[in-house]
Order: sequence, then structure tokens, then C-alpha cells
Amino acid sequence: MPRTAKTQGISPPIRNRSASNAAHSDASSDAEFSRSHPEYGLLDLDEPIKCSFHDGENVWVRLKDSAEWVSGVVAGKGARTAATRDGEGVAYPVRYNKMKRDYFAPQNGELKPDTPEVRELLAADDGWFREVSPEWRGQAMALKVNRILHVERSKYQDVLVFESDTYGNVLVLDGVVQCTEGDEFSYQEMIAHLPLTSHPNPKKVLVVGGGDGGVIREVLKHHTVEEVVLCDIDEAVLRVAKQYLPHMSLLLSDPRVTVHIGDGYEFLGNHASIYDVIITDCSDPVGPAESLFQKAYFERMRRALKAGGNLVIQAESVWLQAEAIRELRDLMASVFPTVQYGYTTVPTYPSGQIGLMLASTTSGRSLHKPLRPVPDTRYYNADLHEAAFVLPEFCRALLDEGQDICPKLGPDAASVPPSARKRVLLLGSGAVARPCAEHILRNPANALTVACRTLSSAQALVRGLHNASALSLDAGSEEPEKRAALEEAIAQHDLVISLVPYAYHVNVIKAAIKGKTNVVTTSYISPAMRALEDDVKRAGIVVMNEMGLDPGVDHLYAIKTIEEVHAKGGKVKEFTSFCGGLPAPECSGNPLGYKFSWSPRGNLLVLLNSATYLSGGKQVDVAGKDLMSAARPYFINPALALVAFPNRNSVPFREFYGIPEAETIVRGSLRYRGFPEFVKALVTLGLLDMERKPWLREGLTWAEITQHVVGASDASERSLVARVKELCQLSDEEESRRIISGLKWIGIFSRDKADVRSGNLLDALCARLEPLMRFEEGERDLVLLQHTFVVEWANGTQDTITSTLEAYGEPYGHSAMARYVGVPCGIAAQMVLDGFFEHSGIYAPHTKVICDPIREALEAQGMGLVEKVL
Repeated sequence: MPRTAKTQGISPPIRNRSASNAAHSDASSDAEFSRSHPEYGLLDLDEPIKCSFHDGENVWVRLKDSAEWVSGVVAGKGARTAATRDGEGVAYPVRYNKMKRDYFAPQNGELKPDTPEVRELLAADDGWFREVSPEWRGQAMALKVNRILHVERSKYQDVLVFESDTYGNVLVLDGVVQCTEGDEFSYQEMIAHLPLTSHPNPKKVLVVGGGDGGVIREVLKHHTVEEVVLCDIDEAVLRVAKQYLPHMSLLLSDPRVTVHIGDGYEFLGNHASIYDVIITDCSDPVGPAESLFQKAYFERMRRALKAGGNLVIQAESVWLQAEAIRELRDLMASVFPTVQYGYTTVPTYPSGQIGLMLASTTSGRSLHKPLRPVPDTRYYNADLHEAAFVLPEFCRALLDEGQDICPKLGPDAASVPPSARKRVLLLGSGAVARPCAEHILRNPANALTVACRTLSSAQALVRGLHNASALSLDAGSEEPEKRAALEEAIAQHDLVISLVPYAYHVNVIKAAIKGKTNVVTTSYISPAMRALEDDVKRAGIVVMNEMGLDPGVDHLYAIKTIEEVHAKGGKVKEFTSFCGGLPAPECSGNPLGYKFSWSPRGNLLVLLNSATYLSGGKQVDVAGKDLMSAARPYFINPALALVAFPNRNSVPFREFYGIPEAETIVRGSLRYRGFPEFVKALVTLGLLDMERKPWLREGLTWAEITQHVVGASDASERSLVARVKELCQLSDEEESRRIISGLKWIGIFSRDKADVRSGNLLDALCARLEPLMRFEEGERDLVLLQHTFVVEWANGTQDTITSTLEAYGEPYGHSAMARYVGVPCGIAAQMVLDGFFEHSGIYAPHTKVICDPIREALEAQGMGLVEKVL
């Protein structure tokens, strides 16, 4: 059971999980139900899963005679128990589609827990389970599902067992296939027998992880072994394996085996010079579990080994993580005198291959040489033992010589004439940068340099991209040396894409003017940028702006509809446009119903901006402090409870879009309902104050800070809550309960120490919110954009036209926001490189000539808005 970030006996780095991912299964209730109703032992996808649910749990509901599954939230305890022809079940109040209704599973509908695995299966119309991960981008392992056998949320991870069509029962942890009945022996035999047969006399063995029991089964085939200790952090794995993988777990009860449920890292720290062989079956050496592969971890394993001891650790696939394997080999070589890399084949693992890194405390030990045979194997033999260490040439060259001789994927730049080649510099390595980079490199003529302040971030972004390199640059620095480096780098490129904070665009454009380099940004044209237009024209360069989502895609479809209406003799009397980047509904379980896809500080600061718009021919001004009070319910579809509020100054768009006839023009933002009231409370309490506070010092707790801010008599929660209710005028009981509960969730009444390094309340709050409100691995975002046009035709009739975007991100892939910012930016950059603009200057997509080709390129990739006449 090799490939999980959170099992195998070793605790991963602490990772907060949102309620939407925390699918709950009451194991004791399930067991009791199964004993009473043995006929429900095996469940397929169309049967309700027998679980107990809890208030606030995210679930999926399917009504009787309906094929559609709808996401919902349990809104109370089970209402009643009743008997049906299918057995016994509990009615749960479930809130979905903005309404609260009771559904009974299985009589009046079905309930399933909301785990990534269940979500994947419900979304798969073809009945296939797919393992998708950013670690193997662009490919996936898929297995045909016959029926679901078990689903639960353990203390550490989501556990799924299903019967596959071709590989028997399959154990899945957090969406990652751990083992199948059909091919598990190829992994279990190799990870056990390689270190054991190369040891002269192994008697005491430690297995870290491996709770399914497969490694234990193989270890006990060695007649020299007298004692085996299994240390796994998650009891659920052992329990589930005994029920659904009995051929693997059958020897867990052997008298030579001691099972310890606990943290493997801590276990190793408490044992010294005890074991002859340690088989550690822990997390992947990349991604969120990278810290487990630090030197201190291997030093603990060495201390736990006797003199002459061997160990093995899973070491990933040479096809997918060759560079990480090299780094792991070098790290282990700093602790052990002998280290060798081998591999085995497992059809149901990504790429069909997985590596094994062996080490010994004995210098010069031939780990690739077996010292004795092993009985009763299906995969392992002595010849295969030696062959496992014979590496493909591309892997050997990388590990031994540091040479990457793999083919460079993508278009062949060598076929492009030198005169047609272009060099592009991309500044910034945030989430939107990768889709932009991928689009730029679709053209074989383009070579890409990615630069940001930290070189490692730039290197991470270009990993796996052909014809791309990384560089360290600081676009915001005023230091002469760093400014000179920025100017030099920009001058060496044909175009620079600026994805840095908008305040730094002026620095980038000034450097581009010196270097005569074209520029593309995703930001609005600021007055400071506009002031450089004469210099831009003298330099003969193009500076293309507002090419993301909002601004960007919104312009493309506003201009399209307006131009079409005018061409037919109509007038646009009203124009409204609202856009929002939100967590998908199943991931929106925090009190704000919001998560940060970019800077928390930037997210909060925009909520303090004033707004100006036209309504019925009159200008309406909204002060920043009143912005949240201007929010109103907004409808896009019945499943989403949204509010909209104005944003920035909408009035100039009457000119930008060429609609002088418009009497109403409003552009704004979308959030889930409940968001404005919560932000309004934060504003009222002064927690978004950017002014430096002399009294705000290190060591203060959040309760003490809140006491000072609200003027409470003391820092007790009771006093703080009472004062907050008074200041925020929370008279409505339900609203008061929701706001206070949310503030408790944030922790402003807690005894936790606050991070006050910046000396102001806004940054202290951002530091608190960032870990609470970030997107977790596998969560989806949702991008919404809707234009509404009220059109008056020449004959006096009116129509309402909408253009709507509702796009979801890909779990473990690009977010919707990243795609809808990065791809349009990449398209605009390619247009500049292709010489689309005949004249130099500062541009934004406010004309049909510019918008149409960008929109057409976007739609060619299956992206765009859907237009309707209501």
C-alpha cells in the first residue's frame, strides 16, 4: 500500500480540511446496521450507502425516480426512523437549492456522503473510477467499477473500497489507489524481498505503514524472521483490509506480529539499534508530504537499525518523478553509506511502475544480490531481483550523471527559422501563470522564461514545460541592482507578460520602454500606466492590458452583444455585469462562503473600494464603508444563492463600450449569500483597518486584540461577544448567531497568539484567514460571469439578453480562475507577437477589432459565455 499522503504510519504535515471534504460515516452505526441487515453487505452505485450523517455534513441527494444527484447539506439530526421495503433508514433534513426539505433514504430518495471518491463516481456517467493528480498531469488511471463495497471518513483520510471489473477489490485512500487484489503481489513481494534477501540474517523487522497486511504476509515467508512490528497510523486501514482484502491481511494475527497503531516518525524516535530491516511504506516524496523525506527522518531510521541493517522506502516512478528520485537518492546517500534504486511494475499505479530506494548501514553491500531464495512467490525471483536494479538509460543517465536525455516534448522549435523565433518573459508564478505559459508554448516559435522573486517558485512552474527556463527577478524592488536586472532581462525578450501585483506594472512598463519590449497585463489601465503612453509610442511598443477574466473576457462578450444590437438598429438601455470567483458549492462551507485564490489582502481591500454606477440615468455613489450594504440578491440558477454588489466606477464604460444611450450601467462582484453581512461586521469592528497601531505588539492574543478594538471591559468571550453584538447592532437572533459563530471560527475571541508583524489589523487578520480559507488539495473553484442587456428595438419592443459563464475548476488540475485569466492573457500575448497591432500605444479590449479574434480563439478552446434571450 505505497502511495498515500496520509497513511502508512506516518503523520503528514498538518493540513486543514474544509467541512465539504470531511464526509462522515459513523462506523459503529454502520457496523450495527450491517449485522442487522446482512443483505446490504455489498452496495453498488445506485444503492444508498448506509451511513449516519451529522448536522453540517455535505451530502449528495437523489430524489425518487430522478437520475440527477444534487449537492446538499444536512441541516439537523435524523428526524425519524422508518421501515421500507428496502430496510430501515433515517430521515435527514437536507438543505439544497436554497430550500430546506426532508428526504428519506432510501424510500423517498438517496443520500451519499460527500467524499472526493463518491463525487468522482457520481460524476462518472460511464461508471469508471479515475485517479487524477497534478503529480501526473495529463494522464489518469481508470478502473471500471462494478459496485461500491465501503465508504468512510477515518480520522486521517477518506477510505473507499470498490469491486472492479478486472482487478478484484480495490482499496483507495484519499482518491489514490493503494492496492488491488489482481496486482498487489508485484509491489508487496518486491518491497519486502529486496531488502530481506540482501540481508545476511534478518530476524527483527519493522514495517512502517502497510496496514493492509500484504508486506507482513511476504516478510513471514523468510524463515529467519522471528519478530515483525507493524506501525500504522490509521486503524481503519487494518479494519477495512481484514474485511475486504483477507488474502493480504490474513497474517496480521500471526503470533510473530505486533501491531502498533500510531505515528511511525515518533515510533522510530523511541527505538534504537533494534531492527535488522525496516520497510517504510510512506508518503510520496513530492507535494504535501515532502517534509517527511528530510534528513532527520532518515537519521531516525538509521538509529533504529542494528549494525548492518537494511531499509527500503517507496521511491516513485522514473517516468513521472525522475528528478525527485535523484534528489531522494542524494539525500539518503548523505545518511547511509550504501544506497541503490530499483523498481517494480504495478499495472494499476500511474505509469505502471514504481520505484524502491534501498539503503544499508554497511558500506559496499550489494543490495542487488539475493543471498537466498524465497518460497511461494508470484512475481519475485532471484533473476528479477538483480534485474530490478538495471535502469533504463534515461534514468541511469539522470541518476548517475545528472544528464537529462529524455525527448523534449511539444512542438519542434528546431524547425522554426531563426527570424521567426520569439522570446517571452513571464513575470509571476501564481496560479494563473501556468495556463498562460502552456498557451504561449503551444507555438513552437516561442521560448519562455518564467521569473519571480524566488527562483524555486519559477522552477516549479516551468517543470514539465518544453522550451522554458526559470529566473529570479523582483519587479517591485527599488534597489538599483535588482532594478537593473529587471531591465536587462526585459530587454532580452520580445514580450513581457506582467502577472505581478498591479502596483508593479509601472516598473515593468518603464523597463520595457527602455528595452523596446512589448507588454501584456491582465490589469485595468491605471492613471500611472496611462501617463506613460507618449513614452510607449516613442519606444514603438505595444502595451496590451485588461486581458484576464474581469477585466478581459467580460469585455469580449459585452462588445460582441452591443455591436450586434447596434447593427440591428437597437439601443442598449441597461447594461449590468457581475463576476465572481468562488469556491464550488461543495467547498464553500466556511462562514464567509469564500476562499482565497489570490492575495487575502487584495481580496479584502477591494471590499473597501467606493463604487459609482448609473441607475435610471442618475449617478449613484457608494462609499467604501457602505459597499456591503449595497449588496442585493442575484439570480443565475436555482442551485446558487448569490448576492451582487457594485465594484469600482462603472460610468466610464458607457464611453468604453460605445453605449451613450444606456441609462443604467452597473458592473460588480458576486458572492454567496451571507458574505456581505459578515464582511460588514469585520468593517464595523475595525478589523480591516490598514493604519499602523502602536499598541499592536507581538505576544497579544486575539482575545486581547479584540478587547482593545471593540472597547470591551475584559477579554472574556462573554464580554467580547456582548460588545460585538452591540457594535454590529445584531438584533436578529438568527443573523446574530451566524455572525458570532463565524467570528468564533476565525478565532478573534481565542487565546491564540496573533501574527502582528505588519503592525496593522488588516494584515493580522489576513495572516489568520489565509490558512483557514485557502483551497485545499482536490477542491474546485467556480467562476461566474453574467452580462444582462435590456435592449430597445426600433419598433419599440424590448428584449433582455444575457451572456453567462459558469465554469468549474478541475480537481487536482487548473482552477477555473486560472484558466479564464491565463488563457485569454496567453491569446493576447500571441496576437502581439504575431504583429496584430499596427500602431504602438497602450491598449485595452474595448473594440470589435480587438475583441473578436480573441473571443474566437477562446471559443476554439471550448471556453466562453452562453447567450440567451429571456
